Amino acid sequence: MTRMMTVTLAALVLGATASFAQDCAPSKWGPDDTIGSANLVTPERTLEAAKLIKQGKSMPLGITIGPDTPAFPPRSLNLQVVQPNQQGGQKLSSFGYEGNYNDDILQTWIGIGSQLDGLGHLGEGGHYYNCLDEKEISAITGLTKLGTHDVPPLVGRAVIIDMAKHLGKEVMEAGEHFGSTEIKAAAEAQGVTMGEGDIILFHTGWTEGMLESDPMQWGSAEPGLTNEGAVYLASLNPMAVGADTWGLDAIPAAEGDKVFYGHVTLLKDNGIYILETMNVGPLLRDGVNEFMFVLGQPRIKGTVQAMVNPVALY
Repeated sequence: MTRMMTVTLAALVLGATASFAQDCAPSKWGPDDTIGSANLVTPERTLEAAKLIKQGKSMPLGITIGPDTPAFPPRSLNLQVVQPNQQGGQKLSSFGYEGNYNDDILQTWIGIGSQLDGLGHLGEGGHYYNCLDEKEISAITGLTKLGTHDVPPLVGRAVIIDMAKHLGKEVMEAGEHFGSTEIKAAAEAQGVTMGEGDIILFHTGWTEGMLESDPMQWGSAEPGLTNEGAVYLASLNPMAVGADTWGLDAIPAAEGDKVFYGHVTLLKDNGIYILETMNVGPLLRDGVNEFMFVLGQPRIKGTVQAMVNPVALY
């Protein structure tokens, strides 16, 4: 190998290393961290969030789902209810009485309906949160790291920013988008503050306005966040960001934006969880835009996402 070739090869290697370092910086919680913004759950923040319970009320944020719920292709859901060993009207005399019972068989993709996006969901260039390589974590039998089963209960202060109201609409339009300017203006007008460790949720009216009336349109497009808006929200160090839409980012994307790149910014680059299809409209109608948020997701080992029904306490 000539000296020129050696120098050239070294430059390419250094350039690739520099490029990787620029694209993938280790987490602020350390190079071995796998839970990202869940580190922001603390006893102090939990106690502060509990002070938001004024009326003793609770409300679910998840929607009811079924085989007809629109989902990102090729996701689907199929439920069967069976009565094992009870064919022909047989009873289970081994119980000591004539017992009978129903059981469930669920065949489904997990990313349907209201869901938590884990840190292993969306990456870039073969890498996920904290520089984890897809070849290292993406096993067919489940993620070896970043699985949602390892996420501790997400508990904290949650706020709702009503983007539909800010724009003078009941339901925002497909592809209609908002970034830092619109978010700041809406928050200020509605008296909402956003701080470190908060769960920040957006109301667009999309799910309540479109899911039943036009499910095909609901699942094929959505209003939402711009790439720049995701960068702004990440700078606030929230625990999670979500909306009453199925994918958070505006679809079609704003001109010049990358599709679903808000997911990359939040999940991969910053370790911030995403909450999708959060039905926040009923809370707003009850006069609530700040509350205690509690989520304990199913702990299925290695899952990328989780079907969830967070609870708002206020």
